[in-house]
Amino acid sequence: MTGADYRVVVNHEQQYSIWPVDRELAPGWSDEGTHGTKDECLAHIGEIWTDLRPLSLIRQMAE
Repeated sequence: MTGADYRVVVNHEQQYSIWPVDRELAPGWSDEGTHGTKDECLAHIGEIWTDLRPLSLIRQMAE
């Protein structure tokens, strides 16, 4: 694979991962919109996912 081999995916807890573009997404995950090489996708996740707590925990702690 070359070029945009991966995509950034996100689940309902706002947890991020990467997934090969040529594979169907796993249930519960959606395409975040960023595609690129593995390193590019991981770098993007490193920039945007600064709070690693699941969304449900963030909401619970805010109450």
